[in-house]
Amino acid sequence: MIAEINGVSLDLETNSEIFSPTAADKGTLAMLSQVIFSSKDKVLDLGCGCGIVGIYAATVIGADRVIMTDVSPVAVLTAKMNAVRNNVDGIKICLGSCYEDVEDRDFTLILSNPPYHTDFSVAKEFIEGGFKRLVLGGKMVMVTKRLDWYKNKLAAVFGGVRVSEIDGYYVFVAEKRWEKRDKAVKQVKGLSKKLARKNNRKK
Repeated sequence: MIAEINGVSLDLETNSEIFSPTAADKGTLAMLSQVIFSSKDKVLDLGCGCGIVGIYAATVIGADRVIMTDVSPVAVLTAKMNAVRNNVDGIKICLGSCYEDVEDRDFTLILSNPPYHTDFSVAKEFIEGGFKRLVLGGKMVMVTKRLDWYKNKLAAVFGGVRVSEIDGYYVFVAEKRWEKRDKAVKQVKGLSKKLARKNNRKK
């Protein structure tokens, strides 16, 4: 199939074993419409399928700044073929569940169209693991047809989330603004100050 994304034409091989085998998924296109890539970005395409997101990112910022991963051997093989087909074969493409084979923890962008028709266990691992692998200021961008659970989960983990509704899909953008341990320390300090004020009032 041929996918046209923001003026970039991708020639992609796909098959019936991979998500959206006949055309570029509208949700994926909606997600990419909300992403502006920078030459300094390091991108993870999480659950890459045939590779459309990661390959598009690589054509914009360079193959050496993109990693793709998927649990499906068929998807990984297809993504590798498509990377060669679109002259970005320098992309690192991993086989594994969620972040199983992804050691990097310095991503500025994690992009994902998760399997939202199943239970939320995979999405939970995507979001919680994504927070740990982003740099401060890095963003997790997801697209689904479900609103409440994703909005609440991303807000709980990241402290906030921006939601855009596009063509019947919800695109979520959550920015990492602190490390978890820093937040915990601030909470403890805040609690200590509150207790100190309370004790002073008792004296």
